[in-house]
Amino acid sequence: MNQLVGGIEAGGTKFNCAIGTAPGDLRAETRIATTMPAETIRAVIEFFRAQPRVDAIGIGSFGPIDRARGLITTTPKPGWANTDLAGAIQRALVVPVVFDTDVNIAALGEHTWGAARGLDNFIYLTIGTGIGGGGKINGKLLHGLIHPEMGHIRIPHDWNDDPFPGCCPFHGDCLEGLASGPAIEKRWGHHAENLARDHRAWKLQARYLAHALANLICAFSPERIIVGGGLMQQIDLLPMIQTQTRELLNGYIHAPEILERIAEYIVAPELGNRAGVLGAIALAQHIVALKA
Repeated sequence: MNQLVGGIEAGGTKFNCAIGTAPGDLRAETRIATTMPAETIRAVIEFFRAQPRVDAIGIGSFGPIDRARGLITTTPKPGWANTDLAGAIQRALVVPVVFDTDVNIAALGEHTWGAARGLDNFIYLTIGTGIGGGGKINGKLLHGLIHPEMGHIRIPHDWNDDPFPGCCPFHGDCLEGLASGPAIEKRWGHHAENLARDHRAWKLQARYLAHALANLICAFSPERIIVGGGLMQQIDLLPMIQTQTRELLNGYIHAPEILERIAEYIVAPELGNRAGVLGAIALAQHIVALKA
């Protein structure tokens, strides 16, 4: 596909916007701080108005979202609940807009150009300000009643070892409440990037994430799991997650990918921090192809 399209990765901290056709052909990019909806959306619209006209725009947004209506719904991010994100951009730019979760479009980017090429069944998990998951099962992006909320699954919480109650305003000690960036900061009193490599926070983080991955493996039987997001920049974290996930499964999932090649099964994104915006471009190209 060579249609010139736009992509927006709408994150809780920043909006990544780009126009282009592929990883090697991004004509323009920008990052916009996620402040209040009116200000942020206005800056996004101004960016696209300053570029050549695109055939469609794909948006992957933090959630929860209503895909059909293009809304951010019950997000705990102050000021953003019930925001008409897709509609506001479509009306201003008069261009087809397609809308999905930020993690589903990152998964689509990795499927199109990255670590999930050729796979019909995989999971993409992002660990950062929030925790979310998406992916494809039987070749289709995961949707349903609303969309997957893998960041809010419940995992074992040893209160003696970790008395932190969790920070999710809805569930307390769900996965996001225990293992997101804000959870680390509130538990230890420091941003994750300021914690030493040998700080006990990272072993605890690996344990929580390994429990989550073991659950996802048992539930979805993915051919690969891709783990991205800002917290995964800690270089020791991924190997610890790989080891602990295999230990938790304890030989029950009898597959060489887990028993012998876990480092090739639980992997980092090949597209790095561009997976989301590139996935949004792939999503826009898909809608253009359907209309052709």
